[in-house]
Amino acid sequence: MDSIELNTDDTPEVPLPQTEPVLDTRRVRIHPDHWYPVAWSRELKAGKPLAVRFAGDPVVLVRPKEGAVFALENRCAHRQVPLDAGVVSGCAIRCGYHGWTYDASGKCIDVPYLGKGKLPNGVKSYPCRETAGLVFIFPGDPALADNFPDLSAASANVYKTRRFGRAVNCHYSFMHENLMDMNHQFLHRKQMGQIRPRYLGRRLGEDWLEVQYTFARTGGKQPLGEAAVFGGKRTKDVNDKDVMTIRTDYPYQNLRIMPAGGDAPVMDLWIVYVPLDKEQRTIRTFGLLSIRKPGGLLGRAGLTVGWPFLVAFTERIFREDRHIVEAEQAAHDAQGANWNQEVFPVIRELTGLLGRCGLPPEGED
Repeated sequence: MDSIELNTDDTPEVPLPQTEPVLDTRRVRIHPDHWYPVAWSRELKAGKPLAVRFAGDPVVLVRPKEGAVFALENRCAHRQVPLDAGVVSGCAIRCGYHGWTYDASGKCIDVPYLGKGKLPNGVKSYPCRETAGLVFIFPGDPALADNFPDLSAASANVYKTRRFGRAVNCHYSFMHENLMDMNHQFLHRKQMGQIRPRYLGRRLGEDWLEVQYTFARTGGKQPLGEAAVFGGKRTKDVNDKDVMTIRTDYPYQNLRIMPAGGDAPVMDLWIVYVPLDKEQRTIRTFGLLSIRKPGGLLGRAGLTVGWPFLVAFTERIFREDRHIVEAEQAAHDAQGANWNQEVFPVIRELTGLLGRCGLPPEGED
């Protein structure tokens, strides 16, 4: 599918969707042929294996005291016991049961009671990268592992970045929809006051969707956390001038805010939702929230002072979002199907994209 400009005019009317979902998106499995974070760098200590999961598959992460982080299937080929209970030995991991040893490629390099010429097969290894405070694996075809996500904002000195994430009991599609649909600001009325979103337009590609909004405050006070994002108080004269762009680049999402008259985003959010269980009903979110540092010593001091308010504000917003998407998942489970009556074309297109880019439900390949 070529890029389609659906509309970017200033009219309130939203065009009908160009694509429609053809199956229950809540049963679509995430596609493994992408890079996914499975842990924060701070969680993985040198010499101490860390057990993680991706869509039900057990994975062990290893940080040697010298050398790069690596990832293996978290099962010894001998008796299938977890390798994370073993011992890091140089740039390898030794199973805690019989001492079978695997290098970063998953090859078995030592069995203490066998000769070197009689070594058995090893275990699965995963391409592994560490950047921006995250440890990524590529669970799909290693030959496709060259398309790494853009995390440049989190690494740029002009931004101050918050790293956050929680486990959420829902299918990843609920989180994609929640972020892209700014019509749900009513949910956050106690945190943000009364906000009127205004849809500007959207663009669609084979594996991406982008939508833009502006906002107007119609009641209530600006939260201190929001003031920290913009470097100060926002008055009503900037209503409908700051532009928010939300983009799904499967399987990742970005949210950027371009201030009125600005030439660079004041906020850049990168986030992904990683399934933990085989049924993909529990996810772990990994988010990088980058706030542009104001110019001058006073501006930077203001961001430092305002940072705790921003953290508290975003935590409250995330808590409300988590509660609502878990309620959506509970309703889907109780009904046994997707009964949603979705009327917003952007979300109907998004569910179509997620269905098109993911894997069919188990047993329907």
